[in-house]
Amino acid sequence: MSHLLIVTADDLGLTAGVGRAIRRAHLEGIVTATTLLAVGRAFDAAATMVRDTPTLELGAHLALVGEDPPLLSAREVPTLVNSRGEFPRSYRTVVARGLAGRIDPDDVRRELGAQLERVLGVGVPVTHVDTHQHTHLWPVVARVVTELAVEHSIPAVRLPGSRRRGVVGAGVAVLRGLLARRLRGAGLATTTDYAGLDEAGFLDLAAMGRALDGLARRGRPTAEINAHPGEPGDPDLRRFGWGYHWSEELEMLTDPRARTLVEDRGYRLGGFADLVAARS
Repeated sequence: MSHLLIVTADDLGLTAGVGRAIRRAHLEGIVTATTLLAVGRAFDAAATMVRDTPTLELGAHLALVGEDPPLLSAREVPTLVNSRGEFPRSYRTVVARGLAGRIDPDDVRRELGAQLERVLGVGVPVTHVDTHQHTHLWPVVARVVTELAVEHSIPAVRLPGSRRRGVVGAGVAVLRGLLARRLRGAGLATTTDYAGLDEAGFLDLAAMGRALDGLARRGRPTAEINAHPGEPGDPDLRRFGWGYHWSEELEMLTDPRARTLVEDRGYRLGGFADLVAARS
C-alpha cells in the first residue's frame, strides 16, 4: 500500500510571482497544498488565485518573523516587534526572547489571531496551519497556534523536524516532540514524518530524491515536504536576503521526474484533507 505524501508550497502572498509559481507547481507539478502569508504584500492576488484554483488546498502561514510588517501596531503587540513596529527577521530572535521570558502569549494570540482571520476571510476552506520559519516549534507559539486551530476547527498543523547533527538538530528534535504531544492532546492531525526544513531554499531534484529516500527508509505512513517555488528573475524577491533558489525549486516541482521519484518511493500525492479522512 502506498503512503501519503503532502507537498506544500510555502509563502503564498510573499510576491505576485511566488503566487504564479505556486499555481504552476500545482497545475503542472506535484504541489498539493499551499500556505498563505497574511502579512505578505501580494495577499490580495494570492487570495484571488486560490479562489480560482479549487484543487489546491489552502493553509495559513502565520508569521512572527520576516521582512513584512505585522497586521497589528507596535502598541498592540509590543513584545513581538522593535521600536519601529517591525518583526525580527529570524526565528533566532523569537527563541532568544522566549528563553528570556520576553514574549507575551497574549501578544502572540492577538497577532496570529488577526492573521488567521484574514486568511479565513478569503472564503476557501483552510485545512491546516503552519508558521513562517517554523516558529510554532517554540512552546509559547505552539500553544497559541494549537488553540487557534481548535477554536476555528482547522484540523491539521504542520509538525516540522530536522535531521541535522549538533545543537540545532537536537533542539529541533526536543521541540518537535513537545509539539507532537500538544497536537495529539488537542486532537489535531499531523503527518508522521516531514522534510523541508533542512532543504529550505535548495530543494532541487537531487535534494528531493534524498529527502524522499529518507522518508521511504523510515517507512512512516504519512509525510509532508514543504518547498519554496518562485519565478525566475522575480524582482520583488530581491529584498529577501535568504539566498533561496526559488526558480530551481519551481523547476524541480514541475519536472516529471519528481513525480516519478514520489511514486518509485511508494508514495501517493494528497492533501491534509486526505490525512484527516484517514483518521476517521
